[in-house]
Amino acid sequence: MDFEDYFPYMISSLGAEGFIGELCNGFSLLMDANKGLITFESLKMNCCLLGLEVRDDDELLCMLMEGDLDGDGALNQMEFCILMFRISPCLMDDGDSPNKFLPQSVDPMLM
Repeated sequence: MDFEDYFPYMISSLGAEGFIGELCNGFSLLMDANKGLITFESLKMNCCLLGLEVRDDDELLCMLMEGDLDGDGALNQMEFCILMFRISPCLMDDGDSPNKFLPQSVDPMLM
């Protein structure tokens, strides 16, 4: 399966603030509305509802562990946004710092 990274195009089209807003919208689609976090259960349910192909529960757990910076087993909005930047090959490999796209409130050390 080929992966095409649309994030650089989205940033050039939407601007940095618009792009971050779209990431936040994506977070909202996947989160547990009661907890305000992406949990294993909310990720599994919402991936299914959105028609996203997930092979098994281990794949979902790996996604959560990859982005879970505070060790609580779930992703908050900031962890989700940082994870999206980290998995974008074009944003991470173009020689430019991805920090230029992040709001000032993001700690670059988390990247």
